[in-house]
Amino acid sequence: MVPNESQQYMGIVQLLQHFDWTWVGLFFVDSNGGEHFLQILEPLLSQHGICLASTQRIPQKTHWDKIKDMLELASDIYNILSDNKTSTVIIYGESLTLSWLNTIIYILGHSSERALLFGKVWIITAQIDFLLTGTQRQFDLEVFHGAISFTIHSGEHLGFKEFVQDIHPSWTQGDRFLKDFWAQAFDCIFPDPLDGILENDTCTGKERVENLPGPLFEMQMTGHSYSIYNAVYALAHALHAISLLRSSRRHLVGCKKSLCFDVQAWQLHPFLRGISFNNSAGENVSLNDNGEMESGFDVINLLTFPNVSFKRVKVGRMDLEAPKGKELIIHGDIITWHKKFNQVLPISLCNELCQPGYQKRVKEGEIFCCYDCVPCPDGKVSNKTDEHDCFQCPEDRYPNQEKNGCFPKTIAFLSYEDPIGMSLASVAFSFSLITIWVLGIFIKHRDTPIVKAKNRDLTYTLLVSLLLCFLSSFLFLNQPGKLICLLRQPAFGIIFSVAISCVLAKTIMVVVAFRATMPGSNLKRWLGKRLTLSIVLSCSLLQAGTCSVWLSIYPPFPELDMHSVNEESILQCNEQSVSMFYCILGYLGFLAIASFIVAFQARKLPDSFNEAKFITFSMLAFCSVWVSFVPTYLSTRGKAMVAVEVFSILASTTGLLGCIFFSKCYIIVWRPELNNREQMIRKK
Repeated sequence: MVPNESQQYMGIVQLLQHFDWTWVGLFFVDSNGGEHFLQILEPLLSQHGICLASTQRIPQKTHWDKIKDMLELASDIYNILSDNKTSTVIIYGESLTLSWLNTIIYILGHSSERALLFGKVWIITAQIDFLLTGTQRQFDLEVFHGAISFTIHSGEHLGFKEFVQDIHPSWTQGDRFLKDFWAQAFDCIFPDPLDGILENDTCTGKERVENLPGPLFEMQMTGHSYSIYNAVYALAHALHAISLLRSSRRHLVGCKKSLCFDVQAWQLHPFLRGISFNNSAGENVSLNDNGEMESGFDVINLLTFPNVSFKRVKVGRMDLEAPKGKELIIHGDIITWHKKFNQVLPISLCNELCQPGYQKRVKEGEIFCCYDCVPCPDGKVSNKTDEHDCFQCPEDRYPNQEKNGCFPKTIAFLSYEDPIGMSLASVAFSFSLITIWVLGIFIKHRDTPIVKAKNRDLTYTLLVSLLLCFLSSFLFLNQPGKLICLLRQPAFGIIFSVAISCVLAKTIMVVVAFRATMPGSNLKRWLGKRLTLSIVLSCSLLQAGTCSVWLSIYPPFPELDMHSVNEESILQCNEQSVSMFYCILGYLGFLAIASFIVAFQARKLPDSFNEAKFITFSMLAFCSVWVSFVPTYLSTRGKAMVAVEVFSILASTTGLLGCIFFSKCYIIVWRPELNNREQMIRKK
């Protein structure tokens, strides 16, 4: 008539999990039932992350002939109960088990410190009925205040209290058990009728049970009594059912009444299995096909009082129809804890919980409930207490400094609002104006010897390409979009190839012009615009063709780089083909080296203004910038990569503009007397 005990096991586990108690003690009676309880519960607790801090057997009987062993056992139990780290203790045993523990605490503990020192959360199994024997009338119950007890479900029966109040033993006749109970409960003695002597401690039979303390006698029906009550009714229903069956058969077979109703105990089993009826408490009582009660358990909070009385408060129950793992329904807000905890949820752990930002690390040689708390590794966080492992933030978030949360990353790109971007934009704009000023000077003085002598059209083309080189840097200082990503690298490659092609053409024209003045030379026919135009177009079209292949096969596109910078998502252009980018850069390097070699060879040619010298310096500066660009570019990430490329564009373009045109502008603007034909011709 009691529920399946496995339900109680799961109820204990779910209760511990509900309050996050992972470090608990266990006291169990030294019997076969206690050993079975330990064997079932211990692995079940381990599977659910709960450890037993200690396990202690409690003797089923007191052996006073082994007083030394009993004292040693009591001392061990006392030491276990003194451990403040173990705030939760499970007790499995019999009704006298609590009395045994209370006796140890009462005798070995000092009265002034008992209540607080031994303040625990006692989890009591349904096998134990909370009571005190008559010999423990002087023991207070404060130690067990706030205990949580699993009890067999019971209902309220009308008239039960009045029935108990009317019970009185008879001196001359009646139940001997009732007299023994009466004598023990009221601490009195029934006199011998033959003596006729009455003493002060004589039982009168008129004592009232409602005056007894709660631990000695409860006026309400307990779970154990409720089970007996239901068992009697179940047996009555089974007998009634079998009597109806045999009564119908008696008329058929004509047997005698005494034979037809001779019932053996084993014959009731089929009638008890699956029985269902409503008792006088208005509750349905049913047994399943396995002969098990389906009522479940109640969870009781035990409140004790100084007058050695107590009160049971129902704070939960086991709902067998709930989903698996959720059978326990507990109302923690109405539970009264022991006074030691000041009505704050007790903590029962091997060590303190790991705070957010930390993770568990098991201590070597100890069980898993005892661990150290170590900070999360770089790049990982934990946002809950007692995390086993830290975790990576999502790609669009980054860990905060405390490593206990993830902040959303800001989308970043090199723009005009950025200090570096603003500086680079200012430089690009300034040198664009300077280039326009130089172009204006050359156009204004287009008929002067220094402008005409150096291939005027080629000079204009070079200045325009340099201007576009400066302006192309603005493509890198905008928010990367689909169009910008498609344009910026090809524009950079094509414009620079035009500029370097113009420089190469200028250098070749210096050599051809000198060779053409030599007697018998056939190079005069190459001095026209055809040579320079073919050099510029062929070199530029080759670069344009490479860029076209790149755009058609591996077109760049915008993307978010989530990993390069912790706190930012870098919006950048994915070039998709790094090899194509370095092909374009390598081709520019090839043109620059070719120009440098030719200009270096022609630097000593006789001329009043040998442009090859300045081209040599300009190509040296250009190559130096882009050679240093490659390792710097590869070692940076995010906005810094773009800034390095923009800086390289501005530095190399400025080198070309300054080395080739500064001296010419100086003569045209500040030394116009040198800008004449006589000065342009130098004789050996």
